[in-house]
Amino acid sequence: MIIAVDGPTASGKGTIARGLARHFGLPHLDTGLLYRAVGRQVLLAGGNPDDPLDAVRATDFPDSLLVDPVLRHEGTGALASRVSVHKGVRAALLERQRAFAAQPGGAVLDGRDIGTVIVPDADVKLFVTASVGARARRRHAEMLSRGSDAPLEAIRTDLIARDARDRNRAEAPLVEAADAIVLDNSDLDAQQSLAEAIRIVEAAVADRPDRPA
Repeated sequence: MIIAVDGPTASGKGTIARGLARHFGLPHLDTGLLYRAVGRQVLLAGGNPDDPLDAVRATDFPDSLLVDPVLRHEGTGALASRVSVHKGVRAALLERQRAFAAQPGGAVLDGRDIGTVIVPDADVKLFVTASVGARARRRHAEMLSRGSDAPLEAIRTDLIARDARDRNRAEAPLVEAADAIVLDNSDLDAQQSLAEAIRIVEAAVADRPDRPA
């Protein structure tokens, strides 16, 4: 079973994807981490994340970079959004993601183009979203827990800018797949969001025509 979980920044898609992976006993890949690694590698190499050549060179990052805690920083997320607009970067990371999805038993992948580009034939597609205000408050609380005191309004402004880049980029824009099930968790906490996602997946699997009797 392959489960695709897409959605904008700070929608809770990563938390939901990890919870689904635990519940259904599947491996999980946070594809956004790959783009964060590329953004981080560009910075380490002294390159420009807006330059497609610098960005593509950075796709050859060492695997050890994926465990660097700096990848979870807000600034690295902004770099990821900038390098992800480049066609060459997306092409370089495409097969890596598809290979993960194709492993025996299936997998859970979360990102922004999983159900539309990476695995368009996924068994279940979720599009997790929430209002900008709800996402900004969640990200603000997360950053405070890490010792950062970035102003709430600055976070909200950054989310709006990221949404615009992700939805308007020429390559693999952030968009709901035609057959995706939308989960708006603006008014749900993490546990409620996961419970609803599990319900959606179980219902979708139960409705599959090829499901064993």
